[in-house]
Amino acid sequence: MDRLQILQDFYDQDPKDPFNIYGLALEYQKYNINKSKEYFDLLLTNFTDYLATYYIAAKFYEELGLEEEAVQIFKNGIKIAQSQKNTKTENELKNALVNLEMEM
Repeated sequence: MDRLQILQDFYDQDPKDPFNIYGLALEYQKYNINKSKEYFDLLLTNFTDYLATYYIAAKFYEELGLEEEAVQIFKNGIKIAQSQKNTKTENELKNALVNLEMEM
């Protein structure tokens, strides 16, 4: 069984686990950008506290040329990291945001 099918099976068994959705979003980046975006959007909409999403999703949007959306994702992630008192992730998101804003 290939990796995508395994991840899909995990998701089918537990669609409320954000880790399963995150795995599919990452895997679909290799095969289907639109499907990957659907899963990132699902995470950003329905699993706002899943902090792992923000850096990867923002970079994904940036690569798609959606810089303004990427900026907003970084900012939202920073707020979540602050609320979770996760200073390491907060700093990573802040640094990535500054780099993106300098490139824009």
